[in-house]
Amino acid sequence: MQETEEILQQLGISSQVIRLVKAAEEAVDPLFRNRESIKEYNQYKVLKAMQKAQLSDHHFQWYTGYGYNDPGREKTEEIFASVFGAEDALVRPNIVNGTHALSLALAGNLFAEDSLLCVTGAPYDTLHQLIGLAGEYPGSLIKSGVHYRQINLKPDNSLDQQAINQAILEKKPTMVYFQRSTGYSFRPALSLTDLESQIQQIKLRWPEIIIMVDNCYGEFLDLKEPLEMGADIIAGSLIKNPGGGIALTGGYVAGKAELVERAASRLTAPGIGKECGLTFGTTRTVLQGLFLAPMIVCEAVKGAILAAKVFESAGYQVQPTWNASRSDIIQGVQLNTPEAVKAFCRGVQAAAPVDHHVTPVAWDMPGYQDPVIMAAGAFIQGSSIELSADGPMRPPYQVYFQGGLTYPHAKFGVMKALDAVINL
Repeated sequence: MQETEEILQQLGISSQVIRLVKAAEEAVDPLFRNRESIKEYNQYKVLKAMQKAQLSDHHFQWYTGYGYNDPGREKTEEIFASVFGAEDALVRPNIVNGTHALSLALAGNLFAEDSLLCVTGAPYDTLHQLIGLAGEYPGSLIKSGVHYRQINLKPDNSLDQQAINQAILEKKPTMVYFQRSTGYSFRPALSLTDLESQIQQIKLRWPEIIIMVDNCYGEFLDLKEPLEMGADIIAGSLIKNPGGGIALTGGYVAGKAELVERAASRLTAPGIGKECGLTFGTTRTVLQGLFLAPMIVCEAVKGAILAAKVFESAGYQVQPTWNASRSDIIQGVQLNTPEAVKAFCRGVQAAAPVDHHVTPVAWDMPGYQDPVIMAAGAFIQGSSIELSADGPMRPPYQVYFQGGLTYPHAKFGVMKALDAVINL
């Protein structure tokens, strides 16, 4: 529409960029239709869970003190368990982020002389301190007596089935850990098909091994979730996919009831577990966010597909490619220079509804080994289901684009980022 082009030009988008993005949209339209089908299925799945639980407005009321028998908290966890195919779930506002949720699931189920086998290569940067791979933290898994081993992905970024089986035969681990998303690795996210195949092989021979999946950034990308593929426990953040851009904070752990209870005992205390803990009036926003999440995730993925097509057409290496299957919402773009990374993030920041006038700069963020630059003008601080971009300032200078509560906003972020990069 002419009117749309006019307002985009008023917002500082050049005619050249508008033409490039319009051509990219035409190419990716069939993929968008597929994403709409996944969205519709997941919307009905969430609706079914809420109706089955007989959710009512009295579940949104405040409680005080210990939070004993908080009906809203219990109903929220019942609904999350149903959506993710779990026996039980822990969904709390005092889980501060995805790393905290993962920490509860790991530390709650691994003890001295237990062993953890990570089979998707090095885990996300913020888990290095938790595990004990970086820093000297008394509470790390390794300092607590947990043995850690790691199997790197094969050169084609697939799971190394032979190496995994050999490692288990040499010393059977207590837990095998899969990271679904890529973190700051320039590779495809772990597909649910590959995940299911590997889980089935492990469970067939060693059913007692706990299978854990880091589900951050992966919720509602497909018709099923990792627990439905045979995993025992998953964890994630509410300011990513399942919070739908509305949850103010929080995280979740879901899976087998015994494993979830152990994680809850880490959050509160042994013997208390899930029985206590206020939700501070967040039940409404958490559940409304979950209700909207299938739609919001679809919008974000469409934005990521567009970003891949646009930057690939502009001559940059992208991961995943625009027509590849996806298992998370993240789009990697290799920009090759620190100046281009900074420009990309300035462009995304300039597309934000909040703090669009702010210039992002790289800084030493807690939990990261390199300075990290982050662009995020979000309504919820740190919400990565909202439009954002970030990356570590290290060669070969890759940036990671994700989120967008609406496709037009994600598209605008792509245009501003491209405009900033090509005008360096």
